[in-house]
Amino acid sequence: MPKAYLILMIAVVFETIGTAALQASQQFTKPIPSIIVVVGYGLAFYMMALTLKFLPVGITYAVWSGLGIISISVIAYFAFGQKLDLPAVLGLGLIVAGILVINLFSKTAVH
Repeated sequence: MPKAYLILMIAVVFETIGTAALQASQQFTKPIPSIIVVVGYGLAFYMMALTLKFLPVGITYAVWSGLGIISISVIAYFAFGQKLDLPAVLGLGLIVAGILVINLFSKTAVH
């Protein structure tokens, strides 16, 4: 099972890179960031598809999107100066809590 989560973490990294590049592409007006968006998302979805050999789609997507949200929020804070208010931080904390509950307690996290 660790192999599945390693592949999923790689998918999250590529998705985060693609999303950060999406902001930097300025609505696809800058060519290099725009190319990074397409490549990043392409690799993210490919790696996520590989994960589906080992994990159910609902669990895969929950972990992928949740960790992607957290990752891009941190990058947006440091790279783009986007601040989060207390409700946003609390909401992100609930996402992390949900991912932990799924992975620590759910029996559906495996096929």
